[in-house]
Amino acid sequence: MNEKYRATLKSTETEDWLDLHVIRPLCYYCAVGFAKFDIHPNTVTILSMFVGVASAFFFGCGSFYYGGSQGLLLNVIAIVLLMIADILDCTDGQLARMTGKKSRIGRILDGVAGFTWFFPIYVALVLRFYFHHDLEFQWLGIENNETNTLLATGIVFLLGIASGVFGIAGQQRLADYYIQVHLFFLKGEKGAELDNSARQQEIYDQMPKDAPLYERMFQKSYIGYTQKQEQVTPQFQRLMTLLRQKFGSADIIPAQLREDFRQRSLPVIFWNGLLTFNFRETWLFLFCLLDIPAALFVFEIVVMGALYKYVNHRHESFCKELADSL
Repeated sequence: MNEKYRATLKSTETEDWLDLHVIRPLCYYCAVGFAKFDIHPNTVTILSMFVGVASAFFFGCGSFYYGGSQGLLLNVIAIVLLMIADILDCTDGQLARMTGKKSRIGRILDGVAGFTWFFPIYVALVLRFYFHHDLEFQWLGIENNETNTLLATGIVFLLGIASGVFGIAGQQRLADYYIQVHLFFLKGEKGAELDNSARQQEIYDQMPKDAPLYERMFQKSYIGYTQKQEQVTPQFQRLMTLLRQKFGSADIIPAQLREDFRQRSLPVIFWNGLLTFNFRETWLFLFCLLDIPAALFVFEIVVMGALYKYVNHRHESFCKELADSL
């Protein structure tokens, strides 16, 4: 099982401890089950989206402080559903590597699955604050009336937008990119999914006119996704341009240079792992169980935002050093 299990991983270097020793082994057995029934990885991804979206209802209704044991139960159901969605989202990639059923649409779907969960969850948390905010108003000494409720909910709504658009979207997009970058230098071009916007634009331009509308829409959105990754990593883009100019094919970059990059990247990958779902999910659960879900938005903006800046700065710094040495 050990070798078969490891063959379904992108790399042990890009997995955190919880993923490597708990979540990924569980996902492996799920993938084995799906493979026996010939279920396509994309079907698993779509299923994860539905389960994740379903959790939003329970996050919005759950509250022990306001609803007692029933509210706590709703919170627990929400947590379980989101954990199942996460397991399914991890399973699809392992299933694709196990069965060889990889596809461009699958790669795009996998990248947007988490965003699909969090949009309705964040909306549900704003509504939960509107109906249940006595704790926060007591702590802040705010009179609990309709005007203050509407004003405070408006602020929480804006925090939710900032947390979603500038927080989770950008943070997980960068985290995914740095994982693929690390895999590129570790395994070469075939061992990574290091996409670039120019190539994705070519794919879009070459799509037949009778291509399904959903494929065109997915591809168009993926162009924007890769462009945003490139915009926040100018020094890495510069390094890649120099490597292509100097060595031509990416697969003939000298082994020593690859190893140098890998050694510099490994410490960043550790911190980068905190930008992914597991760490973020833990805080979502904690704030909801404590009945202060709006605090999640502040945490996302301040703490996760600072971590994002640190990871990006550290990665860009060593990329600049390597580019300058070329």
